[in-house]
Amino acid sequence: MPVALLALAIGGFGIGLTEFVIMGLLPEVADDFAVSETTAGYLISGYALSVAVGAIVLTLALTRVPRKTALLGLMILFILGNLISALAPSYGLMMTGRVVAALCHGAFFGIGSVVAAQLVAPDRKASAIAFMFGGLTLANVLGVPLGTFLGQAAGWRSTFWAITVIGVLAFVGIAALVPAARRAAADGAGGATSSARTELAAFRSPQVWLSILVTVLGYGGMFGGFTYIAFTLTEVTGFAAGAVPWLLVLFGVGLFVGNVAGGRAADRDLVRTLLVVLAALTVVLAAFALTAGSKPLTVLALLLMGGVGFATVPGLQMRVMHYASAAPTLASGANIAAFNVGNALGAWLGGVTLAAGLGYTSPLWAGAAITALGLVVLAVAAKAPGGELRPAADAPTPAALAA
Repeated sequence: MPVALLALAIGGFGIGLTEFVIMGLLPEVADDFAVSETTAGYLISGYALSVAVGAIVLTLALTRVPRKTALLGLMILFILGNLISALAPSYGLMMTGRVVAALCHGAFFGIGSVVAAQLVAPDRKASAIAFMFGGLTLANVLGVPLGTFLGQAAGWRSTFWAITVIGVLAFVGIAALVPAARRAAADGAGGATSSARTELAAFRSPQVWLSILVTVLGYGGMFGGFTYIAFTLTEVTGFAAGAVPWLLVLFGVGLFVGNVAGGRAADRDLVRTLLVVLAALTVVLAAFALTAGSKPLTVLALLLMGGVGFATVPGLQMRVMHYASAAPTLASGANIAAFNVGNALGAWLGGVTLAAGLGYTSPLWAGAAITALGLVVLAVAAKAPGGELRPAADAPTPAALAA
């Protein structure tokens, strides 16, 4: 893999850390700002909403900016947001920092996915995207526990200072390693520009919309089960609350392994990989709900849920980029927004089942149902005109896509 992918992965690591580490630091943040934990929790939901907004608005605003320049600008926004968070004297400014940092999230992964795919041969594109998203999965496996420990030992602000430094490292790496835009017709790894009209035209394809819908449903199903997993682990399985963070590390290991395996499989056969993985995720979620009373089976199910769930990500991102190949940047960003819409949908539906008194395994059943619906949509899309993708080896080159 090109060394430039490492710079993109470092950026993904920092962004993933920003998104998730706050969950382990909420008590300290709430105490410092003298707000309730519920109010502190808005720092999470506010971030998620800003991701979805930034994925569309910023990506569209940057269509005429060379992709390397856009990525550097987004990293500056990321650094600024975390710097505000580290220095924030009030809850309001802390929220401002979270929003500023979140605005770059969707656009970075959307534009970065296009850049990553164009750094490699056509039959390695999904693997390249998976490598970049590997930074996000490592943030869950290593970054979040270490960031939480640092924040508890040296104050929560120290974690955001550390994330700011990671942002600087990513900026330097992208500046030094990602090739600059080429003026030729080929859409180079640094990225040729396009117009807003051209980017929006990609959404005329029904397959682009179907791809986004599959992302919302397929990924939302996993998140529906994951959002309330702590209650399942403690109230159903019987684990002590202190064991939950370590079990979530195990889930993160599954994310990392699934991301790599899913990228490689998608490079070989994108449609079949997505169909198999979504079917497997549906089965895993249902099996988890049925066996949640067993600690050994729960540990296995947690690992599989992370692995199979995130194995969908490279393929889902590749599918939408394929059908928007002439102008993939905005569609790629929209698909990143779709992941966050899926998060919100899964969390909402899981909460509905709990409020209805269906028990702490009900979010897993809800997740299985959402994922199954995503599988149906994908099967229909694959049978629709143009739905059967060509093998990666026959895919058009970056130069052909930009011509």
